[in-house]
Amino acid sequence: VFSQIIHSLSTRKHNPFIAVNCGAIPETLIESELFGHKKGAFTGAISDQSGKFDAAHGGDIFLDEVGELSLQAQTKLLRVLQEKQFYRVGSSKPVEISCRVIAATNQNLEDLVKKKKFREDLYYRLNVVRFRTPSLRSRIEDIPDLVQHFLVQNGLPNISVTDRAYEKLSKHDWPGNIRELGNVIERGTLSVRKRNSIKIDHDDISIDRPLD
Repeated sequence: VFSQIIHSLSTRKHNPFIAVNCGAIPETLIESELFGHKKGAFTGAISDQSGKFDAAHGGDIFLDEVGELSLQAQTKLLRVLQEKQFYRVGSSKPVEISCRVIAATNQNLEDLVKKKKFREDLYYRLNVVRFRTPSLRSRIEDIPDLVQHFLVQNGLPNISVTDRAYEKLSKHDWPGNIRELGNVIERGTLSVRKRNSIKIDHDDISIDRPLD
């Protein structure tokens, strides 16, 4: 969401915004996903295929969970940032690229650099402008707005949430941050048994809440 806001407020807002979850792509496919491939480059490559960087040309590419990239993939990414070009898998022809790279991670990249699990040169290439997003436990005042957002997202915009419910939610430690809260609300919507109540079960949170 934060990266989308950056995109929407920039001069690139009318150009593509491409999001990539680096942790969800198998290591054997990450290079093809990012840079594309030529027909016959590997088993299953039955046609030429463009990659995410192709799609992001002129706009922004958001690399979520960038700390999950293998060292080999990090080397490829570093080359793109340095040379503003890349090679599709199986091709010797460079592809020029112009896009802004926004990266995010829930890992401590400085620690990964010390452990030789993240390239130091790539870290400094990415760490030009840095934003820290506080954990949910350190901004519990956001919980009511986030709860309403997730209720709307799950088709229950008119639910009335009690102060007791919010008190319970604010006391939870939320190790999974906003995603965990979203999952809690989604499970609560699945537990609806009557038109006038919703139940949330989450550790010590078990609350029936009346609907408007």
